[in-house]
Amino acid sequence: MSHILIVEDESHLADLERDYLKQAGFDVTVINRGDEAAQWLQKNEPDLVVLDLMLPGKDGLDICRDLRKSSELPVIMTTAKVEEVDRLIGLEIGADDYLCKPFSLRELVARVKAVLRRYSSSVEAESQPQSGQLVISENDTRACFGKSCTELTIVEVRLLMLLRKHPRQIFSRDQIIDGIYDDRRVVSDRTVDSHIKKLRKKLQEINPEHNYIQSVYGAGYRYDAEEI
Repeated sequence: MSHILIVEDESHLADLERDYLKQAGFDVTVINRGDEAAQWLQKNEPDLVVLDLMLPGKDGLDICRDLRKSSELPVIMTTAKVEEVDRLIGLEIGADDYLCKPFSLRELVARVKAVLRRYSSSVEAESQPQSGQLVISENDTRACFGKSCTELTIVEVRLLMLLRKHPRQIFSRDQIIDGIYDDRRVVSDRTVDSHIKKLRKKLQEINPEHNYIQSVYGAGYRYDAEEI
């Protein structure tokens, strides 16, 4: 039984979400404050988080951003803010889906099932790498192509996984800083460029036929998902 965490400060809505998800066969935990949810997630690992954007204590964007520094846990963000910029920000920091209030509770259940299916398929595919596929290992900080492997730093692993999760999406240097560093105040654009340069060199050593990280002039960097 999949375990769903609902982080929602509107108690009535949270109760309805919990009831619908339980009827659909999920185990559900409800937390009403963002700071309490962040603490809970440090000790627990649900299968998916339904995360409201505007929360007391700590907002949903910060929670999602912190999660993405160490976890691929699926996240569906919910919010009453419908501006396009908010929708893009939510997805750029790693949310898997987005629902604008008011939304159908049946749609919520459908979205939860769809995201869990995609996540399960992705995990299964990564556990059975094919020849010609770049494989990233977080546990021993390595990247391998076929039988060739290269050692990465922790920051390089974070950087590579951030870009790879959103192939062909352009990431600005600021977005990269926010995505891989705990404290962006001590990091400059030149630091990002230096990490990109070193990471590229390492990847080219194990697969010189493919340029995984591409520069986009005046915009940033993106991951080329077309693997040989």
